[in-house]
Amino acid sequence: MNLPDNNMSSPDVLESLSNHRPVVFFDGECNLCNGGVQFIIKRDKEKRFLFAPLQSAIGAKAKELSGGADSFILFYKGRYYIKSSAALHTARLMGGLWPLLYIGIIIPRILRNWVYEFLARNRYKWFGKRNECMIPTPELKERFLS
Repeated sequence: MNLPDNNMSSPDVLESLSNHRPVVFFDGECNLCNGGVQFIIKRDKEKRFLFAPLQSAIGAKAKELSGGADSFILFYKGRYYIKSSAALHTARLMGGLWPLLYIGIIIPRILRNWVYEFLARNRYKWFGKRNECMIPTPELKERFLS
C-alpha cells in the first residue's frame, strides 16, 4: 500500500491507513522505546508496521485521542491500544512465534498495566533518555509518519 504523499503528519492519514497497517507511536526520546521499535522493524518482514514518535504532530494527536498514553500506543483498524494492551496486540500482529505472547491478554488488565506502568515510570532511569528522537535511515523513512 502506498502512503499518501501529502502532509504525513495529518491525523487524517491515520484514518486512511487504519484498516490496512498498524501504527506504533512511541516515546522517541526513550532508549527502551527506540529499542522496541528496532525490535519490531527487524521482525516485520512484510513491512506492515508504521511508526511515529509521540513528539511529532501526529504522535501528539494520537496521545490526545488515546487518553494521554506517554510511552507506547498502537493504532490499528480505527482503534487505539495503550499500555500492556498495546504491547500484546503488537505481538499478536507480528510474525513468527511472537503472536503466542498474546496469551498474556488473559491476565487481568489491572495487573498487566501495573507491571507496564512500573516499567514505564522507570524507563529513563534504567534505560536512559536521548536528547532527540531517533532519525530513521533512508530505507526506513517511508515507514515513519512524523
